[in-house]
Amino acid sequence: MYNKKWIFFDIGSTLVDESECYEIRYKETTDNTDVTYQEFKDKVIEFAATSDNPYKEALQFFSLQKTKWYREFEKPYPFTEKVLEELSKRYKLGIIANQSVGSEQRLTDWDIGKYFDLVIASAEEGVEKPNPEIFRIALERANCLPENAVMVGDRIDNDILPAKKLGLKTIWVKQGFAKHQPESDVPDYTIQTLEEILELL
Repeated sequence: MYNKKWIFFDIGSTLVDESECYEIRYKETTDNTDVTYQEFKDKVIEFAATSDNPYKEALQFFSLQKTKWYREFEKPYPFTEKVLEELSKRYKLGIIANQSVGSEQRLTDWDIGKYFDLVIASAEEGVEKPNPEIFRIALERANCLPENAVMVGDRIDNDILPAKKLGLKTIWVKQGFAKHQPESDVPDYTIQTLEEILELL
């Protein structure tokens, strides 16, 4: 990692804990239905091993309706700021994420926006991961070659595969649904929590 200059991060389930949002969504999805909260949650976890959208798969399995996402319950993991603070002393930090409009403001509201030199979000760019174009946009604006960058994310399909194909080093964080996915030899490195990244970088 000696020649790395930039580290790019996904947001959801990488820097930010979405578990409470999912819990609320499961409850609302199953309210006034014949499906229990636990049955639905168990099915989501089951699908997480093979699907890139386990919530959608569970909805289809039980013939239930999608409910809203309560973004206000998202919050950084307890160790996120410590990790960003340490890494920002040695690297430029950026975001490459599939997010709705306002990502920079949300990062600021969480008091972690100050650590990022660049924020590339799908809503503003009009392109989503895993399309490699969003990674190219980030690299171009960072004036960084792929071999000088690292991508950190929780999803093999959206974060790791496209970044690795472009020549970035990759770190898979098994948080959120990723912890239910089978082990993969695709990432260059696999860690169980974001905090472990400080041992690599």
